Amino acid sequence: MKNSKNYSKKVQALYRTLSRKHPKVQKVSDEQVTDAIIYAIASSELSEKSASSAVKKLADHFVDWNDLRVSWTDEIVDVLQNDTQATRNIASTLVQVLNGIFNQHHKVSLDALKNTGKRPARQALEKIEGISRFIVDYCMLTSLHGHAIPLTEKMLEYLRNNELVDPNADEQQIEGFLAKQIPAKNGYDFYALLRHESETSESTKKKNKKKAKTATKKKTKTATKAKKKVKKKTVGRKKA
Repeated sequence: MKNSKNYSKKVQALYRTLSRKHPKVQKVSDEQVTDAIIYAIASSELSEKSASSAVKKLADHFVDWNDLRVSWTDEIVDVLQNDTQATRNIASTLVQVLNGIFNQHHKVSLDALKNTGKRPARQALEKIEGISRFIVDYCMLTSLHGHAIPLTEKMLEYLRNNELVDPNADEQQIEGFLAKQIPAKNGYDFYALLRHESETSESTKKKNKKKAKTATKKKTKTATKAKKKVKKKTVGRKKA
């Protein structure tokens, strides 16, 4: 990546800032590789909170992931209770990827990948029809204990808009660059912190603008409230 030294300093600074801002990161480890894939598919289209809710709805409705595999996309959308382009993308990708797994392995399970090396496991995932780089990286990070920084579109947009990476770099180049900057032991922390920031930064700016309009009228009350301690939220995906 061009100007990698400059961007490296910025990424390290961002990580330190976000770590101080959100010291509590709830780490996730998926025992079943297919579970990681299901969540990643939903998570690629929805926020972490919405994705967790969507996966719970799917798990509650279908007998198992093979039952989900043979379902119609319209049924899946109905289960998700929100007919949008995002849920339709999720439904079609779920069917395509789960059938891709079944066609290759004759079952909806990839646990055998845990007994192979990380490189062969990644190569096997990449061969599955319909699977994206984000899904592969997420599975490697949370289920196969590999080093990867999964990147959603919002995360990529955040990195580019804040001049943290080369604006002309593609997803693969950016992920590779970040993986070199962040040690493997901190991979999930960085992913969770960056994702949380990318999903909340826009809404935070809007809230701050609204607060600024009424600040002059409530200086005394604001000063009093500022003394109160602010409870720091836990960042990261919450497992059911």
